[in-house]
Amino acid sequence: MVYVVVGDEIVSPIDHKPKTGRVLARVRNIERDARVTVLVDHWDEDWTRLAWVMVRAMAVIEPDAPPEVVQSLNARYQQYAHGERPDALIRIRPTKLTWWTWT
Repeated sequence: MVYVVVGDEIVSPIDHKPKTGRVLARVRNIERDARVTVLVDHWDEDWTRLAWVMVRAMAVIEPDAPPEVVQSLNARYQQYAHGERPDALIRIRPTKLTWWTWT
């Protein structure tokens, strides 16, 4: 998942790549039930460096990308550095964080 953190939200773009259907399954799922979970892990051959964070959240689909989100995407991902603007955004507002580390 491509994402940036803007303020207290996680924002994931829906970009121009060819899609297999008219509406992405993740968009249909959010429209049906706004509760989402995002899991980010850190893998390392040295298992003492393993970690993950799970974000329980509410999500909404936003049809426009505000300039600060586009700037954040451009800064984080080289593919967005050429002025590409997403078709829409998934805005994820965390409600609960859970995490684990080896130590």
